Amino acid sequence: MPPEPVRFQVLGDLRVYRGETELDLGGPQERAFLALLLVRAGQPVAVSEIVDILWGAEPPRSALNVVRRHVGSLRRLLEPGLATRAEGRLLLRDAGGYRLVTDGDSGDLPRFRTLHEEARRLAAHEPARAVALLTEALSLWRGPVADGLPARARAHPAFTAADHERLMAVREAADAALRAGLPDTVLPRLREAAVGHPLDEPVHARLVRVLAATGHRSEALAAYDAVRDRLAEGLGIDPGTELRDARESVLRESAEPPDEARPLAVPAQLPHDLAAFTGRRAELDELLTRYGPELPHPAAVVISAIGGMAGVGKTTLAVHWAHRIAGRFPDGQLYVNLRGFDPSGAALEPGEAVRGFLDALGVPAERVPHGVDAQAALYRSLLTGRRVLVVLDNARDAEQIRALLPGSPGCLTLVTSRDELPGLVAAHGAHTLSLRPFDTDQARAFLVRRLGAERIAAEPGAADEIGELCGGLPLALACVAARAAGHPGFPLAAVAAELREAHGSLDAFVRSDASVDVGTVFSWSLRAVSAAAARLFRLLALHPGPDLTLPAAAALAGLTVRRARPLLAELTGLHLVTEHSPARYTCHDLVRAHARELVHDHHPEAERHTAVHRLLHHYLRTAHAADRILAPNADPLPPPPAPEDLHPEPLADDERALAWLTAEHRVLLAVVEAAAASGQPVQERLACLLAWSLEPFFDRRGHWHDGLTVQRTALDTALRLADPVLEARGLRGLARVEGRLGLHSRAVPRLERALALFTELGDDTGRAHTHRSLGWESEQRGDLPGALRHNQRALALFRTSGDRAAQASVLNSVGWYHALLGEYRHALTHCFEALAMLQELGDRYGQAATWDSIAYAHHHLGRHPHALLGYRNALALLRDLGVPYTEADILVRAGDTHLAMGDEPAARAAWAQALTLLQTLGHPDARQVAARLTGREDEAGAC
Repeated sequence: MPPEPVRFQVLGDLRVYRGETELDLGGPQERAFLALLLVRAGQPVAVSEIVDILWGAEPPRSALNVVRRHVGSLRRLLEPGLATRAEGRLLLRDAGGYRLVTDGDSGDLPRFRTLHEEARRLAAHEPARAVALLTEALSLWRGPVADGLPARARAHPAFTAADHERLMAVREAADAALRAGLPDTVLPRLREAAVGHPLDEPVHARLVRVLAATGHRSEALAAYDAVRDRLAEGLGIDPGTELRDARESVLRESAEPPDEARPLAVPAQLPHDLAAFTGRRAELDELLTRYGPELPHPAAVVISAIGGMAGVGKTTLAVHWAHRIAGRFPDGQLYVNLRGFDPSGAALEPGEAVRGFLDALGVPAERVPHGVDAQAALYRSLLTGRRVLVVLDNARDAEQIRALLPGSPGCLTLVTSRDELPGLVAAHGAHTLSLRPFDTDQARAFLVRRLGAERIAAEPGAADEIGELCGGLPLALACVAARAAGHPGFPLAAVAAELREAHGSLDAFVRSDASVDVGTVFSWSLRAVSAAAARLFRLLALHPGPDLTLPAAAALAGLTVRRARPLLAELTGLHLVTEHSPARYTCHDLVRAHARELVHDHHPEAERHTAVHRLLHHYLRTAHAADRILAPNADPLPPPPAPEDLHPEPLADDERALAWLTAEHRVLLAVVEAAAASGQPVQERLACLLAWSLEPFFDRRGHWHDGLTVQRTALDTALRLADPVLEARGLRGLARVEGRLGLHSRAVPRLERALALFTELGDDTGRAHTHRSLGWESEQRGDLPGALRHNQRALALFRTSGDRAAQASVLNSVGWYHALLGEYRHALTHCFEALAMLQELGDRYGQAATWDSIAYAHHHLGRHPHALLGYRNALALLRDLGVPYTEADILVRAGDTHLAMGDEPAARAAWAQALTLLQTLGHPDARQVAARLTGREDEAGAC
């Protein structure tokens, strides 16, 4: 019986198989020895080099004997039954060293090199064939060569050289793809290479060219800006000729780029101006003198910073001034609360803020590059030549806002912070304005505006005492004025006396130059509300997000929505809570800090944990319900039993589910992070479940960067809990979003590990869904037979488990891959079976996808009327669901069918509809559809 073949994999983590069995390769030394033999690929490796990689400069006296033992062990591992001291057929003594016999059939590295050489031979004359060969070659890589070896061993020049071969193949693939007109085929690998080699100018030059060729002109220029900045900061040099030429080619050759087909949105994000704004005349005059409407537009980047203690009115002044000058900035106003001094410590990350700005500017999610540097560069590029007002509120420090600063003249940036921001002044020449508390006259004017001149004139001494007791802070004065306005018959002297006698504590905000205690004002205000409202106020401090809704507040307090509504109204009436947008509530961080002190003083730890537990269940159960609507064929873990009388928010359909998830997007991110960092295993588990419930939302909306953050948190938490069930799902969840971002070399090993865990756990449903994800990864690298095999395995598992929703979905996938492989009759058999099940289940999105597959198969069988019927059914469903990209994709195929029937006007009408949708989305596919229309016009004109 012939020996079982041995296969070696070194392009990624080191693996060896005999037949279908993976071999145990031993410890770090044995693995390093084998990896060195493999990267030498059939060439002898000197004993001295083996000693060097195993021990470095200080080998033991027994080094040669240890090497011989490693040789013997490896021979017997690869060839079981080999006699002691026998040489065997795979590991041979050669030229004073050792040589491992491998070829393109047994080793991934020799196969890669064979494909690479063949591609080089064809690149000049057959670039499309060269692209295909290089794509196949690069698909063999699962990560850095010999990944997982100790760092000292991995630093060996042989491994460095092998990694460089991969980089060269990526560069050559980009060159061939550009020549062949196939830039889309290399973009994911080129992005990945650019992330791994942030200072490699040839790679980044090609990334710039390929991005432009695929319609991502703005991102191409942003990528150039990002690498230029890194070269300057890291090496102190300017971009070289190749990188500069790439940028020039983008500017020169993109006179009418698809990016410009869809004009940028004009954001209007400023919060509402305060109708009762008063005071700050001198500060406002200073600001208007610098940047008033009568002045010419700034010819340089202008940054103004407003500083001052908490509660002094920085945001109010900034927003009021911004509204006064907004007309000078016709391209819009951007605003973000950076939560730099949030009592929970949850400051907004720069990446989250810049992605919010890109979204406000209308950049589709799929066009947002990976990494904060690239995102910031794209943001700066979009603002170039535009006049935009940018308000960065509540900044922690200069580092938090660096990525949010425009890079060219025309824009004005306004920053508020408690910090003096010396770095911003030194590095960017920011103008600063420091706010001080109101003096006596200003405080009295404030109270006149809120309570009326007659009432203040009747008791001027009491009014002045109130101003003094409030420390001149507008926030504290607003709270006192709100209560006094609610009781017009109360003498101001009585209000001042009550305030003087009140006791509060807010040590972090006590002014050093006066005896005022701001917490006293808030404690005094709370006397005016019911005990239930005061309890709700305290518990609101436990909420980790930027704002909350009435149902969330009710869950936190363990109340019904009907009971919580009047309590929130009490708090908003006294300015302790603000309804900053319809049905969404927040409070000043100074007020929140006071609430945090009170909640710890009045509520024991067990009660606080119970409140947070209710809140987590509120978000988890509503997100889980949304997950079941958006992805009925998924396999979420069921939430644990909820606290009594707690119910998810009602979500009737896709539209309601997406609306709720969109409104709670930022809150849900904060809730996942807070629960994962709680140190409470129960809450940590809920964090994982919530993260996975958000998968279909992030995927459908294209929020893959946020998805990446959340899924990393979930996997880290699962590993910390040492729960293999959670680990398997965490691996799969992170791999899926990495795949969406083109990080395939990370995604595939995670999916393979998840599959192994699901197998060990006996979880056939988990295995099936993981096979589907592996199938998608196979499709991305052009392996359609592999994609079909994975989906067939998933189908068999779903049939065994009886999961009809998943079975129906994967039946369509199997049919689709049969169709792509030209097996159209097999495709129709599977797809019609899927359609009947999906109609029975009421899965409209699945029905649309299946009608598309059926139509595609009919088209290629020449049954064009049947194909049109399928496409029309799919489009009707998608328009109801509001899925514009898939609608455009199907319209293109429907146009092809019209054309095949000789109906060119109908074909052009379908393509024109698709083009409109894609341009509205800002999607790069718009270029290809536009080319179809242009080509048809030229052809029609010649007839």
